[in-house]
Amino acid sequence: MQSPDLESLTPSFQPQNFLVLVVDDLRQNLKIVGTMLDEAGYGTTFSTSGPQALERVQAARPDLIVLDLMMPDMSGLDVCRTLKANPEFREIPIIFLTASHRQDHLLKAFELGAVDYVTKPFSSAELLARVRTHLELKHTRDQLQLVLSEVQRMATIDSLTGVLNRRCLFDLAKREFERSQRYGSVFTLLMLDVDHFKRINDTYGHMVGDEVLKSLTQAIQRSLRQVDQFGRYGGEEFVIVLPESPLNIARQVGDRLRTISSQLSIPTKTDPISLTVSIGIAAYNPQDKAVEDIFERADRALYQAKAKGRDRCCVWEEVDGSTAPVATT
Repeated sequence: MQSPDLESLTPSFQPQNFLVLVVDDLRQNLKIVGTMLDEAGYGTTFSTSGPQALERVQAARPDLIVLDLMMPDMSGLDVCRTLKANPEFREIPIIFLTASHRQDHLLKAFELGAVDYVTKPFSSAELLARVRTHLELKHTRDQLQLVLSEVQRMATIDSLTGVLNRRCLFDLAKREFERSQRYGSVFTLLMLDVDHFKRINDTYGHMVGDEVLKSLTQAIQRSLRQVDQFGRYGGEEFVIVLPESPLNIARQVGDRLRTISSQLSIPTKTDPISLTVSIGIAAYNPQDKAVEDIFERADRALYQAKAKGRDRCCVWEEVDGSTAPVATT
């Protein structure tokens, strides 16, 4: 797994990349604060009331809000309370401007989620320093969240094919197993293996082998439902979990995937590569003790598909009261 680029978290600060919303019922105050921010290079937008401020936040999506505490009709505290109650806007930092020195007002502002306050009259240097500090903090926090999201994504995705990795796939299958136990629903599991894949690697090289796997996974993924879980189980082996799908549906899916795979043609420097797959299928059984039981039956069915000549599906199901694999072609 490639390490995230942590240097990108602290790029040089560029004021022009940020939009600041200034809210004050006195236009003279808006002009003063706006001029300070404009001269420093920030983008600015303005509101003269609380309701108008909420509309501007929705439309402009500012990076920071400079908010007058005391306004008629709707106070700055009410604006702050409304924004912090909305998950879409609660992360926008709010700096209060206030002529009030009442401690209860200031404590309430912080209680509601404000990050700072500046008392009137104030100097340009003080306001700009606080604006920059909180924009830098927000930017760093946003970048860290992006990195965290990417790390989490990488922890669940197979780096070569872009489908789920083995660990994530197994966890999702386990959840489906627990859901079936709880509600009596049924799901099926398909274990798919590329036939003679070692021969492809030996003949064309591992880079071509990788392209074969990527082409195959893309073709399979396009043919599955959104609710189906598809992942790489290891090497050239893949697993598909089909929620709410009995064996007869799984058979149809398996045959469709086998046909799709046989129709692929992967170009090389010499001749294009065609391939076939073998598929083992098993369904949830109320007598199963763990999801591993289903994986084991699907694996046995896959072994039977290989033993019967490959390029086929083999379903593990009860026949005449006994459990045995049944091949379908």
